[in-house]
Amino acid sequence: MFTRAKKNPPGELVQGTLDMLILKTLSRAPLHGYAIAESIERTSGEILRVEEGALYPALHRLEVRGLLAPEWGVSENNRRAKFYRLTAAGRKRLGEEASHWTRMTAGIARVMEAG
Repeated sequence: MFTRAKKNPPGELVQGTLDMLILKTLSRAPLHGYAIAESIERTSGEILRVEEGALYPALHRLEVRGLLAPEWGVSENNRRAKFYRLTAAGRKRLGEEASHWTRMTAGIARVMEAG
């Protein structure tokens, strides 16, 4: 699903975060697949890298679930590309995912800080 940039220490992401990261990225603006992956990598400070083999199935899954709406357009390098935008259901799901993530990370932090 994710790989780490070569300069970063080893570690794994919590399973199931890719959908949330895609939804969050698309909450800012509609993007095509490659731009989504680039945005996640750049925004994470080069810590997260989304592999194509995980990204495109995730985009398809989110589209089928009605969370994303695709539209064909032209990318910045003049190539035909499928751009994705959040639907109302996608925005609602992002809110749910973000709330769950906040609760989970707070709980993990409490366990890690316990003496």
